[in-house]
Amino acid sequence: MEKRDFDAVVVGSGPNGLSAAIALQEQGLSVLLVESKDTIGGGLRTKELTLPGFLHDVCSAIHPLAAESPYFKTLPLAQHGLEYIYPPVAAAHPFDGGTAAALLHSLPETALHLGKDRKAYEQLMTALVKDWPNLAPTVLGPLQFPKNPLAMAKFGIKAMSPATTLANLVFTTKKARGLWAGMAAHSIQPLSNMTTSAIGLVLLAQAHLHGWPLPKGGSQSIANALAAHFVSLGGKIETNYHVTSLKQLPSSHAVLLDVTPRQLLEIAGHSFSAIYQWQLKKYRYGMGVFKIDWALDGPVPFTAPECRQAGTVHLGNTLEEIALSEKLTSQGQYPEKPFALMAQQSVFDPSRAPQGKHTAWAYCHVPNGSTKDMTQAIENQIERFAPGFKDLILARHAFNTHQMEAYNPNYIGGDINGGIIDVGQLFTRPALRASPYRTSAKGIYLCSSSTPPGGGVHGMCGYYAADRALRDIFQLKAKVLR
Repeated sequence: MEKRDFDAVVVGSGPNGLSAAIALQEQGLSVLLVESKDTIGGGLRTKELTLPGFLHDVCSAIHPLAAESPYFKTLPLAQHGLEYIYPPVAAAHPFDGGTAAALLHSLPETALHLGKDRKAYEQLMTALVKDWPNLAPTVLGPLQFPKNPLAMAKFGIKAMSPATTLANLVFTTKKARGLWAGMAAHSIQPLSNMTTSAIGLVLLAQAHLHGWPLPKGGSQSIANALAAHFVSLGGKIETNYHVTSLKQLPSSHAVLLDVTPRQLLEIAGHSFSAIYQWQLKKYRYGMGVFKIDWALDGPVPFTAPECRQAGTVHLGNTLEEIALSEKLTSQGQYPEKPFALMAQQSVFDPSRAPQGKHTAWAYCHVPNGSTKDMTQAIENQIERFAPGFKDLILARHAFNTHQMEAYNPNYIGGDINGGIIDVGQLFTRPALRASPYRTSAKGIYLCSSSTPPGGGVHGMCGYYAADRALRDIFQLKAKVLR
């Protein structure tokens, strides 16, 4: 093989770029990882956004998929300082009137609190929780023949259903339907769309298997641990290295890009076939997010005790209210009561704020590219279930979709999933090809959340892209997942 500066170059140091770099380096290759910002991490960054001493997760905050990622589990990340904290309640869902549904580690205890829907919940989740460890590498990867076809078929039938359809078939109580809607709304699309049940099922299963943890010290801790492991293997990282063309990169046999189709076209479009360029241009992005971080004078005073013990709180009341909110947003409108996702990390990790003070983090979905200020709408939703919240605000920091994209170019129009994951793009991210990670140009690969399995901090897009490059270019294979 012709001598090059490096065997492989990875562009972008989000969780997928880091995973790709590690998977390549593990096979004895020489790998360079370049990052345009002054710190590595992509969506895994933690900063003092409001006041000194208040550490805020700039993008992602709670990490059920990271803690149990089939690839991350093969890496000695704890040896590099990564420690997860598990709140006693994975997620809480308050309702008007002061009650709440709670997602607990115990499946039977969660079901017990759902009253008449106890048996329905157990029937929905028991088999999936049992099967998930074997299903995870298949579900969190490209289209492939499953190791357990029967279990995969059972999951697939439920996962392909619209969330509203599944709720109407399975649940009758306000608590169960609301809890389910909050989970499914992580799909960032109308709950009447096919496949919106998939993420809800996965998140529920993760809670019952392992919980929804937050990394001690902030999400940056995950990126730091991944980077430290990569460097320990002999990998090289360069920051402040902004790539607009492949010509800026040192010579290598393979280039893997942790970017979305829009940036891929800008960086390497001239290298691609006309049909592949056309496919990338047709790629669709989904709803964006408006996000706020707060420095607080005390913990959020939720009325429902379950919410005060939860790392994540879904603010949306009933299934009907959440479904309407997501539908209106997808149509370019702004609901008066938007569904909001909230995290309260400092309740469980005192290192996030000065003694006696707290941080909180929340976002709602908005039309892609929106510049509308949703601060009041989100804070009203919190105040609705936690009277007195507004009085605790010491400072706030907000991001609209343009600011989110400026901070992380992969968030096109504020889309944090790297493109909508609806039925039209579930199996064709980012284009219809034998391998979604290959581009039409030899030696150029895509390893971002715009490939299967999509958004989330799990590193699986990077792992599978690296495996493809290893097989194609170096006649090697990535580490086998356990």
